[in-house]
Amino acid sequence: MCLAIPVKVVELREGDQAMVDVGGVRKEISLALVDGIAVDDYVILHVGFAIQKLDAEEAEKTLALFAELDESMGTSLGNPVA
Repeated sequence: MCLAIPVKVVELREGDQAMVDVGGVRKEISLALVDGIAVDDYVILHVGFAIQKLDAEEAEKTLALFAELDESMGTSLGNPVA
């Protein structure tokens, strides 16, 4: 099963690359499939590629739901971007 998650862009890099953050974990991803992304934007991350820009409010709601699910299961879902 594949999972696409919202991540926050914290740094733009050369060659359509960006550094993103989710829950304090940072990962370099590709922005080759989306246009007009800036620092502090949220994007949907799937297998190392940003596939869509996401409204910040919607991203934060989704991340809160993931955290709630993790807490209610009494387990750690682990690192979703590793």
